[in-house]
Amino acid sequence: MANQIFMEVKDNIASIFINRPEKRNALSFEMWESLNEYVERCHEDRAVKVIVFRSTTEEAFSAGADISEFRTRRSTAEEIITYSKVMADLEEKIAIGPKPVIAMIQGFCVGGGCELAVACDFRFSDSTGKFAITPAKLGIIYNTKATKHLVDLVGQANAKDILYTGRIFSAEEALRMGLINRICESNQLEKETYAYAKMICENSQMTVRSAKKIINHVLHGGEDDNDEILQEILDSVTSEDYKEGVDAFLNKRKAKFT
Repeated sequence: MANQIFMEVKDNIASIFINRPEKRNALSFEMWESLNEYVERCHEDRAVKVIVFRSTTEEAFSAGADISEFRTRRSTAEEIITYSKVMADLEEKIAIGPKPVIAMIQGFCVGGGCELAVACDFRFSDSTGKFAITPAKLGIIYNTKATKHLVDLVGQANAKDILYTGRIFSAEEALRMGLINRICESNQLEKETYAYAKMICENSQMTVRSAKKIINHVLHGGEDDNDEILQEILDSVTSEDYKEGVDAFLNKRKAKFT
């Protein structure tokens, strides 16, 4: 279990590594728990502005949940609820939490691994990316929140295709569906991912956090500003970021946000 999940923070970017190459990064229950803990730490750390999920191997981002432990971890209703809650909590922290999250994908991104990537704000892959969500191959019912994340991303027709067939499809098809944001050359994937993360880091984090909150508000049916969002809009006018942004624009210089 040692170091199967670990994190490095550099230049305001937290890289969370999945490190179980001998099993194509199949995620054990303990690994799901560790991912939860690291993401929570990132959201609480003001020094972290962007989170990147990545693998230590080019063969797989993650082949999904570790099915070999299902008979001991998912054999009763109570165990299934406990296991599913850990996964759902992680997806909620990623999708609703304040920090932008990028999945950097090479090789297999399947099952729970693809579910993890779908919860992220962005998914960058190289041409080796192979994608599938496979509950239909295992007799598992895909939960509503994860299904909503998928439908919001690719639309109902593509979501039905993915979930009904459980088939593996290429990065090119994933891009056409809208499942991933871009395909990079393998030797440029890391560079492009971190350049994009850096671009976000250099912007007003107040604006970025509020943008993520408002997009989620819209995805959950919101059409107007609620009281919380309206207050954030009003507070922004007296913020240091607003002062810095306007001053930088008027003086034709690059803004330096905190």
